[in-house]
Amino acid sequence: MAKILVVDDSRTMREMVKTILTQLGHEVVLASDGAEALEVARTMSVDLVLTDINMPNMNGISLVSKLRRIDEYQYTPILMLTTETANYKKTKSRTMGANGWIQKPFEPSSLEKAVKKMLG
Repeated sequence: MAKILVVDDSRTMREMVKTILTQLGHEVVLASDGAEALEVARTMSVDLVLTDINMPNMNGISLVSKLRRIDEYQYTPILMLTTETANYKKTKSRTMGANGWIQKPFEPSSLEKAVKKMLG
């Protein structure tokens, strides 16, 4: 299936998302913040990025912006996976290049549906 980068400062959230995606047959790579995720992205190619917004070192919106400047990631689907509900943050995320938004907490079936949609 797909290789998916999951970025969240919560270890529990990273592991939960990894479990769901692994059960669906995907390979999952984990990062604890945007800075770590950017380093991962520079060393390997992934098919989808799922990122939180509020993280130390580099937030998810900055990560999206920086990923879009890397040729290999110009068209890679990116989903924001966050507790944020503010419309201005959704707008900012989309402006920077995010393709969608999943509100935490979420049902595993919602994550599965969103991932399938992003991967085609």
